[in-house]
Amino acid sequence: MVVPELRPWRAAGPRVTRIANAVRPRLARAADAVRPGLTRAADTVRPYLARTAAAVKPQVTRFTGMTRPETVKTWQYSAGAATAGLALAATVVTAAGPWDSSGQRTAERDRAVALERTGGTDHAGDSGTTAAGPRPAPSAASVLTALGGGANTVKSAPTGKALAAVLGPLLGNTALGARHTAVVVDVASGRRLYGAGAGTALIPASTTKIATAVAALSALGADHRLTTRTALEPDTQELVLVGGGDPTLTAREDGGGGWASLRELAHETAAALKKRGIAAVTLSYDKTLYAGSEIHPIGVNDNLAPVSALMADEARTDDSASGPVARVSDPAADASRTFARFLADDGIRTTSPGPSKATGRAENLAQVSSPPLSALVERMLTNSDNDIAEALARQTAVADRQRADFEGGGTAIRDRLRKLGLPLAGAQFHDGSGLDRADRLTANLLTALLVKAGDPDRPELRPVLTGLPVAGFTGTLTSRYTDGAAGVVRAKTGTLTGVNTLAGTVVDQDGRLLAFAFLTADTTDPGAAQSALDRTASALAACGCG
Repeated sequence: MVVPELRPWRAAGPRVTRIANAVRPRLARAADAVRPGLTRAADTVRPYLARTAAAVKPQVTRFTGMTRPETVKTWQYSAGAATAGLALAATVVTAAGPWDSSGQRTAERDRAVALERTGGTDHAGDSGTTAAGPRPAPSAASVLTALGGGANTVKSAPTGKALAAVLGPLLGNTALGARHTAVVVDVASGRRLYGAGAGTALIPASTTKIATAVAALSALGADHRLTTRTALEPDTQELVLVGGGDPTLTAREDGGGGWASLRELAHETAAALKKRGIAAVTLSYDKTLYAGSEIHPIGVNDNLAPVSALMADEARTDDSASGPVARVSDPAADASRTFARFLADDGIRTTSPGPSKATGRAENLAQVSSPPLSALVERMLTNSDNDIAEALARQTAVADRQRADFEGGGTAIRDRLRKLGLPLAGAQFHDGSGLDRADRLTANLLTALLVKAGDPDRPELRPVLTGLPVAGFTGTLTSRYTDGAAGVVRAKTGTLTGVNTLAGTVVDQDGRLLAFAFLTADTTDPGAAQSALDRTASALAACGCG
């Protein structure tokens, strides 16, 4: 799902006119292809939106009812944010043609190429892009108005007084615990519209991953790939499997998705060995890219594998791709044993693998690389993937020449955010995933991160927005908002015992893209707290409070 344009096309002058002319035929084909899907999606979700509007209407109309009673009667955005968002979210699940399997617009890629900039993020890694791989998309002009079939006039941002009238009572719900903080920011201008405890640092839980994503993309670039390779030591015929820190490396036969394949690496390595007349090797593995303890401070936990520079399928003990599950205790050794079996299938005999370190004299035989960092960030945010988060924290440490352990990752994240000029007062980073209860973030920082990711001059950060789960459709929000702002809210969730957080973006009824962050502490019923936060985000979407 693509965020609305943050900067008008007309500001670019004749150059953009030429670009618009170049992509207009494809936009027209896109409109013809998906218009029926838009209509079906709008018809499908309209009853849910109506129920949510009824639920939040008392808070919304209390302030606006005197002057604008017509703006909050329903959520029928005929050519505006909700219908566009809902229809797009529904379309990305099944539509083909001009829409990628992941929802990234082909038209946006074309415009990015025309601008001679990188463009076209790819959630699934298999949308017909070139071997160079998908790249982060710069801010692109919205085609949603054309697809919706009407004009969409963006009005002024909500006022602080109106937002306080809407959000205050909802945030005061006792289900949100004894403490809460909240901030709402207009993404286009960066102006804070509402704040309650904006600078108070609370436990962020998994919303920490937003900070990790921004730091990693800033340090490494959206095109960066994590490489796993094999190296042959001269004279000794020791074959070293060298981990590059790719947590998405897969040993599965049907890995798909563009993820690096351990099977492919074994096949190419075997071919290289046979070319040299070698049929038997001493097999070792190198996981020295990372330092320190592999075990998170919370201890052994099904939510996270030991953090190793070499692992396959996140060291999972079943065929799952996300969520908690028991992990193997030594991911590098386990991946190496699997690699040895693959080599044997190709006729290469090996010893039982053991730890080692590839020397500078070793000859590289083969390598496989992850999808670009943009795709890893999206997967991390959509699924709240702790393994990717901790890998990206360590990769950020490596890039910044910090020690690649939990402490070094936290230091590197903070340093990167400081260089971006973000408000770090009160912030503490002890990991990349947010599982550490010693982490602290403010609502002010979370919204600032989202605004920075939407900066037209920072296209490399855009995967932070495109990776946010879509309410009612993807990732950790799939089963939430089923009676609310499905397709309109995009947000990263956070849940620990006594902690519930939500940070993301929403398009209000006046067509403004808003960033929000809600953090709570001392909650006692996680289900009730989640519902209260969802109602608050839904009310923000329903607000025509300009």
